[in-house]
Parts: sequence; C-alpha cells; structure tokens
Amino acid sequence: MNVNVRTRSSAIVGTLCLVASLALTTASADERAAPRQPAKVALTKVATAQNPIAGTAGPGGTVWMAERAGTVRVLDAKGLGTPVLDISKETTTDGERGLLGIAFDRKFAHFYISFTNLEGTSVVDEFAVRHGKIRPHTRRTVLTQTQPYANHNGGDIKFGPDGYLYIAFGDGGAGGDPHGNGQNLDTLLGKLLRIDPRGGKPYAIPKDNPFVNDPKARDEIWSYGLRNPWRFSFDAGTGDVLIGDVGQSAWEEIDWAPARSKGGENYGWSQMEGTHPFRGGTEPANHVPPVHEYDRNGLGCSVTGGFVYRGRAIPALRGQYVYSDYCDGTLRTLKIENGKVTGTGDLGVNGGEVVSFVQGGRGELYALDIGGSIHRVDPA
Repeated sequence: MNVNVRTRSSAIVGTLCLVASLALTTASADERAAPRQPAKVALTKVATAQNPIAGTAGPGGTVWMAERAGTVRVLDAKGLGTPVLDISKETTTDGERGLLGIAFDRKFAHFYISFTNLEGTSVVDEFAVRHGKIRPHTRRTVLTQTQPYANHNGGDIKFGPDGYLYIAFGDGGAGGDPHGNGQNLDTLLGKLLRIDPRGGKPYAIPKDNPFVNDPKARDEIWSYGLRNPWRFSFDAGTGDVLIGDVGQSAWEEIDWAPARSKGGENYGWSQMEGTHPFRGGTEPANHVPPVHEYDRNGLGCSVTGGFVYRGRAIPALRGQYVYSDYCDGTLRTLKIENGKVTGTGDLGVNGGEVVSFVQGGRGELYALDIGGSIHRVDPA
C-alpha cells in the first residue's frame, strides 16, 4: 500500500513538474502573462485637502486636484498649492452634488470642470489655459443637463485617446431609476457621452457617434444603461474604457469596452443590476454584461472605478486595473485579457473612504480619501 502510494505520488509529482515546466515556457513566451509575484505596494500620504474628489494630470508634471466644495489646487513636488480656481459660490455639497470632475485636453490648452450649480443642474464649463495657468475670462459653458434629484449625478469627465470629451451622467437619482432614464435614449441621463467641445458652439457631435442617425436617440450618447457611472477611465496602454458603475442595493459592477468599440453598448440598467435582473426586469437582447461584479455581503457598498496601471514604479502591477470601494477602502486589482477577467487581487492597503483615483502624467496613481488624505500608490 505504501509502495503504491509512493509510486502514484511520484507519478503525480512528475506530471505536475512537466505541467509546470510547460506553463513556465508558455508564460515566458507570452508578454501578457500575469506576474509571478503579486505587486507589493504602500500608500504614501502626499497631501491633505478639503474633501478631495477628483483630479487629472496637468502641465509640467503637475497633478491638479478638485475639492468638492468648488476649489482646484495644484499638486507638485512642493505639495498642494493655493486654489487656482474657486467656484464655491456657484455650487453646493447637498446630496451628491459639488465640483465632481476636472480634465485637460491633450495639449493642456483647455481645462474643463464638471459640477452641479445651485439649482442642481449638471454643468460642464471650459477655460483656456496659457503657460499652465487658467484664463478665467475665457470661461464658457459647453453642456448642461437638468438633474431631477440630488443623487446619481455622475459628473466624471475624461478625454479619450480620440481627442473627444467623454462625460458620465447617472440616471438622475432617487432609487430604482423611477423615470426609466437608463434605457431611454432620448435623455442624456444614465449615459456615457462623447462630444467634440472645440468643434462647434457650444460643441459638435462626432460623426461616428453610434446614434447620430437615430431620430429617437440623442446624438451625444456613446453608451447607455448606466445607474451611476461615478468614475471611468481609459487604459493609457490600450485605449480600452472601464466604468465603475455604482449598484442599487446588491451588486457593484465594472464595465469594459475595447478601444475598437464603435459605441452603443447597453450595460443593462435598470432592467439589470450587474448580471442579475433588477426587480423582475427582462435582460435586454443587446445587454453587455459587466466584466466584473461583486455583491454587498462584505464591506463594500459603492464601487470606485480606477485606472489600469501603466506607471514604472511598480512593475508587478503594470497592466492591472486598480479600483476600490467607498465603504471598504481596500485597493483591489483586476487582470483583464480580451475582455475577460483572468485574475483578481487585493493590494493589502486601505485608502479610507476612497472616492476617486487620479493618474499622473507618468502613469503613477493617487487615491483620494474624501476625508482629506491624498495618497500616492508606491512600491512597498
């Protein structure tokens, strides 16, 4: 009996060694293979702000940070400077309102802010920039959207690799999408928009937007079926888009679309919450399910979308999507290949009430705690 066990064990060990050898050979030949060792990171506190909520890479290697009450400050090697923009008299922090997003165009020639005004309307404004400084007298309003409630405003803004401005709006608020905005193509609510802010007055519609020739749909829409796409990003390496869409009561989701996408994705809300029918909903025939979802049985309650790490400081983290949850605060990772999650991870650090991530000009990441702390994600 013992001899048989040893013989069988030897055979198993030999087989495992062969399999491992083949796996290593394959991995060494495949540049996309996951790193053998998990990334080891630390959070370095680089500044304290007043409710930091969003940020963007700025000119000259700076990082511009937005504070929810309406101020924008510049983070450089000396720390966080005095406000370079203050719209605090034009916004309110009631509900989920405030200054919600900021972005530069690719040449740092124009700066954009996304906020809710005193009436609760979502506003995207533009400023010209010269020598790295905002020119206040050039301010103009690009786009507005009435918000029926004080929550689910979305408000994140990013320039895509195509040079167009993308704007994320939630479904308008309350709970359960009472107006059916997520699936309604005749409203900008519950959508990811794509516009050309410099191509017309106040903006132009890119000719290849997916609903340009649909008389029943708004031309600005790029994708739809979103509940509250609080934070989204583009992979600086591939151009893929990733959206952290906050769930209703049971499921948090991350949506993904490849850079080659022609738009028009329907992410399902409010017929679906993640991959699950919502309150008896019927899954749309064109539903694009999330690339990842997680339930609320743990500490999580509100996904905070992040970025695919493309920096150099943490080689083992490169190519992985880093995100968190507002209630949990743990930095988590996804390895995504060809639209499929091939690995999940936990970086073992907690950023507090993580409300946003910021990607610096060299690809390094910052995690913003709404309580005030701005952390840089560094190698441990």
